[in-house]
Amino acid sequence: MLRPVVVGVDGSPESLAAADWAAAEALRRGLPLRLVHAWEGLSSDASSLPELEAPRHRAGRLLRAAMDRLDERHPQVRLSAEQIARPAPDALVTAGAEGELLVLGSRAFSGLGGFMAGSVALTTVAHATRPVVLVRAGRSAEDDHLPGEDRRPSARTPYRDVVVGVDLAHPCDEVLAFAFESAALRCAPLRVVHSWHVPYAQGAAVARMSAVAGQAAEQGLDGMLRPWREKHPTVRIRELVENGRPAQMLQDASQEACLVVVGRRVRPARLGTHTGPVAHAVMHHARCPVAVVPHE
Repeated sequence: MLRPVVVGVDGSPESLAAADWAAAEALRRGLPLRLVHAWEGLSSDASSLPELEAPRHRAGRLLRAAMDRLDERHPQVRLSAEQIARPAPDALVTAGAEGELLVLGSRAFSGLGGFMAGSVALTTVAHATRPVVLVRAGRSAEDDHLPGEDRRPSARTPYRDVVVGVDLAHPCDEVLAFAFESAALRCAPLRVVHSWHVPYAQGAAVARMSAVAGQAAEQGLDGMLRPWREKHPTVRIRELVENGRPAQMLQDASQEACLVVVGRRVRPARLGTHTGPVAHAVMHHARCPVAVVPHE
């Protein structure tokens, strides 16, 4: 049985942008699309009271409107929808576990220069067992593509890069597998970002240590990517290895990307909404959709 692409919808502009992105991703992967709307439900006995039916009716109207919109914009997608009477994070994590990936909307850009993921999205990402993609409001299909020859937005030009952050000290097959698959589905280049740094030093020692550390990082990344090059020979790989902060490097790379992929280490217990400093920063400041891939 095919796992669907799952998207959470609540009628907001960001959730509609997420639904459009999810529909396009479902088409790329040849998968069905499942729409999920969560609301704080009551027991079946209590919800039979007419005055308590409003949330259920609203959820039904919202899902029908979302399905009608997607039917018009993406008629080839196989759609299904479900309303779940549970708190949103719990419902989304459960629904996402049954899918290939989960897609959520993120809030529009804030005055701090980034976009706010929101408490529901943060909690869901922190506990999801499948990859979660965050899409901000206003994102269009043209944004994922290079501009046309006239420099105007176009959905017919090649895709922008897929960007993935890697840590040589903690290699993660799940993250690289998702990134390579995403690039292959789009026939897009894959930009692999790795940062390195040297301990504090003075004078000529800084240059020597930097040269050694940089060369070691480049060689280590080449070795990490060698089996993936063999597995995905058609994916063009662009390596970015620099002395810098990983979160900032990924944020900078996201400026011209169609997707950024980062990892999140799975924690054995439900310990709040911790996602790791790099993933957290990228989720809030990257300008393109962000895929957060859980891994051991």
